[in-house]
Order: sequence, then structure tokens, then C-alpha cells
Amino acid sequence: MKQIKIMMLSKRKIKRNFIIFVISSAGIYLLISLYFINHFYFRTEINGINVSLKAHKNVSNIIGKFLKDYKLQLLERNGEREVITGQDIEMRYNKSNTILQINKMQNPFLWIGSLFKSKKYYIKDLYDYNRSLLDSKINSLKCLNENIIEPHNVDYKYTGNSYEILREINGNKINKTQFVKVINKYISEGRPVLDLNKMQCYEVPKYTKSSEKTLITKNKLNRYVSTNITYLFGSAREQLDGTIIHQWLHVDEDLEVIISKEEVSKYINKLSKKYDTVGVIREFQTSTGKKIELKDGLYGWKINQDSETDALLSNIKQGDVTTKEPIYLQKAFSREGNEIGNTYIEINISKQYLWFYKDGKLIAGGSVVTGNPNRGNATVLGVYMVNYKQKDTTLTGPGYEAKITYWMPFFGDIGIHDAPWRYRFGGEIYKRNGSHGCVNAPLYLAKTIFENLEEGTPVVVYTE
Repeated sequence: MKQIKIMMLSKRKIKRNFIIFVISSAGIYLLISLYFINHFYFRTEINGINVSLKAHKNVSNIIGKFLKDYKLQLLERNGEREVITGQDIEMRYNKSNTILQINKMQNPFLWIGSLFKSKKYYIKDLYDYNRSLLDSKINSLKCLNENIIEPHNVDYKYTGNSYEILREINGNKINKTQFVKVINKYISEGRPVLDLNKMQCYEVPKYTKSSEKTLITKNKLNRYVSTNITYLFGSAREQLDGTIIHQWLHVDEDLEVIISKEEVSKYINKLSKKYDTVGVIREFQTSTGKKIELKDGLYGWKINQDSETDALLSNIKQGDVTTKEPIYLQKAFSREGNEIGNTYIEINISKQYLWFYKDGKLIAGGSVVTGNPNRGNATVLGVYMVNYKQKDTTLTGPGYEAKITYWMPFFGDIGIHDAPWRYRFGGEIYKRNGSHGCVNAPLYLAKTIFENLEEGTPVVVYTE
């Protein structure tokens, strides 16, 4: 029984002590809360100034002292440090503003939370400063004026058969708009240190080594230089591969690969100068046994430079590996010797005679009448080719109109045709009654030539 009484007394004592503790704690909390009616919480900051546990009435003095010693330190990418001081920009406390709004936001009975979480407040326009002086100070900073390195995208280097990626250059050029914006923000908030790199105050490359497009561009470059074209010019060859093509490639600011059409065109022009044969001097063995030189005419190989330039651009974009002839405006019958081959029409102006050979055999020959040299209508000399052949047509010109059966032009409106109005051919007729430049042939001769002729057949015209 006595033991039970002792236990009851012990419980009452514990309960009494707990009540005393609660009341005491509440009293202490209330006393502390009374303190925070006129003081700031623990861990409180206003515009960069630590006012923890400071009396509200002393804030003006605290702000004044802070501004007197204020410095904004700029941490730059190259390890340099520069400083903007409050005195540089006439920084001062804007007394027309107030911090009463902070006082009202802090409920004195909720001070306990400040022990665990800091409170940072920003009052707009709490500080005032001379913006013209700040602009001048900013413009004089070394980071804006000395040893500026521009940022540069990733680049690409041709290494002999493919491309490797060269890392981007970050540089140290300031993005002035962002820089000025951040400086004003930091000063307004009273912050002491500005890390330009962290606050993205530098201009940056648009594309870096890790950008998705970087690899896409590299693959495109490698496809272009994998192109291998073998151009055929008879028995001659011209090889085009990446060792030449890479010199025509350029990567722009958007990592787009540009193939220089101008350089491609120059390459085709170079081939044209080397392999075009229109107008070259040709040796020719005449049917009378003489060797002569033929200097004029339109016969020969001629590359279509515009079309082949476009075709080669397409080949490069597809990374083609192929053997081909270039696109021609016109072709000769052969690439060997004088290129005339063994199928041709031979016209001797001096003898007024025509021979037609096919596959080395004389198919037809006979006297003709050529253009009248005394009237300025001499038949052109040199090597040409039959442009086309046409049956039953009418030739017209100044003062004449003539119906013919066989028409085979080889230079503009000059060609070989029958002349039903003539009864005689050869001799000296052409000097007094020659044509307007065409080669008039007897009907049988024109017919034989026409029936055995292919378009493009060489026409050799000469005098002895």
C-alpha cells in the first residue's frame, strides 16, 4: 500500500515539473518574441547586408556603413579580377525608400524558423547610384578593352583522307548587354562578388564539340571527300579525290558545309583547257597525197562546262566513286591522232572536188561548186562536222529561194546539198558563178552521201 502511494506522488511530481517546463518555455519564447518586435530575425539579409539580430532603428546606419565600404569584385575568365566600388559610382542610401515592409513581413512570434532557414530580402531602389558614372566605369574595364579573344565554333581539319574535329574556342569576349544587366542587378542587391562565367556574361560559340550538329557536319565532310571520280579522255585519265576536293569545302557559322561552285567550275575549266580540241591545229593527209595543217573550224571535243560543274557538285554531295566522261557540248569521232578518224567528208576548194570516206573506204566522190570568193561568199575552211541531215527542204537567203532534196549543214546555214539548177560542176565555175557559201553537189553524189552519212561526221575543207 505504501509503495502505491509513493508511485502516485512520483507521477504528480513529474506532471507538475512538465507543466512548469512548458510554462517556462512559453514564457521564454514570448520574451524572445518581444525582442523580435524591434529586431530582425536570425540569419537575415537585406540587399546584401547582414542585419541579423539588429535593431530596426539602426538599419540606416548599418546601410550607410555598408555603402561606404561597398565593392563589387568581378571574377573574369582569364583569372583577372577587377573592382567597382560604391564610391566610383556615388552609391548612396535612398532614404526616400523604406524597410518597414520588411518589418511587417517578419511576424515576431515566428522567429524560431530563422534558426533553420536564412531570409534574404530585396528592396527595389534601396540603393541609388549615378548610372552615367557606372556606364563610364564599365566601359573602362580591361575585360571590355584588352586582349579580347573572339569565341569560335568547332572547326574541322583535313588529315589526309578524313576530317577530325578541332575543339571550339570560348575566348573572353563579353556579351555587353548581359554584362551590364547583371552588374546593375548585383549592385542593386548589394552583392560583393560577380563571377562573369557563372552568370553567362561571355559570348559563347554557337556550336561546341558536344553539339549534335558537330558530328553531322563531320560525317558530311567525310562523305564529300570520299568522292573519287576518274574522268576518261580517250586513253588519258584524270583522277579527282579528297586531296583536291577538301580545298573546295568550307564550313559556315551554322556548321553548313559549302562546296565552292567557283572552285569546282575552275577545275572543270582546267580540264576543258587541257582536253578540249576545238580549233587546234591538225595534220591531215589529203586524197591527193599531200600533208597539210588544218587551223580553223569548229570540229573537236568541247566540254559543257556549266552542265559538268553541276554534275560534279552532285557527285561530291553523294560521295560518288565512279568512272565517267564529262558532259560534252560536242564530241569528235575519235580521241586518237587528228581525231578525224577514217569516216569523213573531204572538200578540196582548189580542185573543186569532194571525197566521202566511210570506215576508211571511199564511198563517193565527184566535182562540186563551192562559194564565190569574188563576192565575199567563199566557203569556210577548216574542220567541221555535219550538224544534221534533212530531206526535201527549201533554202532561202537574200535574193534567192531554192528547193533541194538533200540538205547536210556543217556550219550555220552553210552545208552540202544537191543543186538541180546546175548542169556543170568543178573547174573554175565557183570563181564566177559560185554559191553563197554552200557546197553544191550533183544529185547522185548528194544522194549517196546523204544515205550513208551520220550526224557528227567530220567535214574537212581546205585549199592547196
